[in-house]
Amino acid sequence: MLASLNQLPGAPVTRSAPSSLTLAGLNLIQQALSIYDDDLRLVLCNARFREMFGLPAHLTTPGATFEDTIRHQVERGEYGQLTDREAAVRERVEQALTFQPHYIERQRSNGRTISVEGAPLPEGGWVTVYTDITDIKAQEHLLRARSEELHAELLTRAEELAAANRELQATNAALAEAKRELTEMEARTRLTTEMMPAHIAHLGPDRRYTYSNRRLNTIMPGRPSNIVGLHIADVLGAQAHQAVLPYLEAALQGRASTFSFTDESSSRRIRVALTPDRKDGTYILSMDVTEETQTRVALAQTRRRAIAAQVTSGMAHDFSNLLTIILGMQARLEKMDLSGEAAELVSATQGAARRGGDLLNRIADMTSGPEHDPVPTDLGAFLSDFTTLAQAAMPEGTRLHVRDDTGGARLMIDRGMLQDSLLNLVLNARDSCGPGGRIDLLARAVKETWLELAVQDTGPGFSEAALAKAFDPFFTTKGGEGSGLGLAMVYNATKLAGGQVRAGNLPGGGARVSLRLPWREAPRPVDPGLVLLVEDSVDLRRSIRDMLRDTGHSVIEATTAEEAATLAAAVPGICLILSDITLEGADTGLDLLDRLPQGAPPCYLMTSLRPDHPLHAAARARVPVLRKPFGAKALAAFLRGEEAA
Repeated sequence: MLASLNQLPGAPVTRSAPSSLTLAGLNLIQQALSIYDDDLRLVLCNARFREMFGLPAHLTTPGATFEDTIRHQVERGEYGQLTDREAAVRERVEQALTFQPHYIERQRSNGRTISVEGAPLPEGGWVTVYTDITDIKAQEHLLRARSEELHAELLTRAEELAAANRELQATNAALAEAKRELTEMEARTRLTTEMMPAHIAHLGPDRRYTYSNRRLNTIMPGRPSNIVGLHIADVLGAQAHQAVLPYLEAALQGRASTFSFTDESSSRRIRVALTPDRKDGTYILSMDVTEETQTRVALAQTRRRAIAAQVTSGMAHDFSNLLTIILGMQARLEKMDLSGEAAELVSATQGAARRGGDLLNRIADMTSGPEHDPVPTDLGAFLSDFTTLAQAAMPEGTRLHVRDDTGGARLMIDRGMLQDSLLNLVLNARDSCGPGGRIDLLARAVKETWLELAVQDTGPGFSEAALAKAFDPFFTTKGGEGSGLGLAMVYNATKLAGGQVRAGNLPGGGARVSLRLPWREAPRPVDPGLVLLVEDSVDLRRSIRDMLRDTGHSVIEATTAEEAATLAAAVPGICLILSDITLEGADTGLDLLDRLPQGAPPCYLMTSLRPDHPLHAAARARVPVLRKPFGAKALAAFLRGEEAA
């Protein structure tokens, strides 16, 4: 489609509405002008085009099809009496789709003669100029018929014709310049909008799209890409349309807004910015912020853990001292000659103190335990190993069934934390359903956005109180046998990974707890090739370069994110970018990730930052991260996808 000739301050560049000055200028010329995109949908026309052919409003509105316009003219007799109207329509549409420049002169049904000059646009589409040449043709006929009788008049007419020709040439030159400017704007706007990782669109007051950069289906999978002329409710679907409707109504009334919603059909989190058009309608900018949301959840959980660790560390230290004193005193009492009842009390006190120590350790693990540490994991092999481990804890008659519906996915998963979480859920299910029960562990992909692992059993299910407090620390339904920290630890580990935990009851009875972890496909092993190494330390860069060369790679180097992004765009054949997180200058390795265009080679990060540092945590949520210091073997294993910690 043709680029817009106007841009609102602060709004994205669109092709939906030419400026008032440009449109007024096009309306002043005597020629009719129309512009159609590569799908033969109307982008722009001037008032002369509508007047010359007597077109109704819906055929001069952006998005109207060339075919409908031709059919209207055929039915009105514009091309004379035709025996097969539909064949005539098809013939003209097929000619238009060849996108060949042409010039013709034809007589209309009203007796007027027009010239039609068409020129294709470099990015696809048409610019066509229609000129009424009836008077010029009449002058030519007059000159031929009366050349001898009206010699003087001939000279006068010739002079008038020459003047008219000069005016026509000037007008054509202006049109050619306008066409050149429009073509350049089209190319720049198309390149800019198509490169942006966002959907940019304009919606008219009738809720129909007048412009779209055709990236909607990359932001919200399952939607069409060519949506100009369609109603927003038909494009988004009922659920998404209801989510945006209040904000859309406000934007059409002149109030800008930014909001987020979850698209249920794709499980994506979408952020939308609406900017009212000063004339009519609204501009729309939509972005997929699923990974950003997951990362934010993980960082929030990390911050909560840090606060909890500060609160509990001093308390745990004091309690540990007290428990140490209690155990020491009980040990002295145990050596005394006590009665049977007193000895039992001493033994019970020691057991309670030891259990208190274990409880303090579990609290410490929950508040300041290991960070989320995803590594490349074959899910099928992981579940097979887990089945072997969990079966050993099943009483006779209790059946454990594991099903993997992911198709053998290879994902980035913290194996230790996931194994502990699933084991907690399976053991809880075992205790709930008892001997003779059945436990199912189901793994599936949810729209390639989440990995869902659900544990369900044939027990009595959760009570209302248990559902309300299932993930609260120290809440238990096992009486003195339970610590109440199992599900809390599952919740903590899953949130730390940027995931979700849900608990509920099955319709036919039994409990179900599901974990949803971000779907992060493990990177493929990197074959020897050209590596872009981004490191600001000269000594480290030299050392890592030698390691890479020892593994068969060739290396080019950069010290800043800006330099690396330039090289990635200019140098062909790069198979991998390996960058430090902290670099020379203001930008980090995360900024480099944001600078890389679509289709760029994969980028891995390395760092000496501690695992709980916000930059390290944010990097792990996006790409594989290699911790410094490392040697040649660790680097080679990392590039083979065997380790990504």
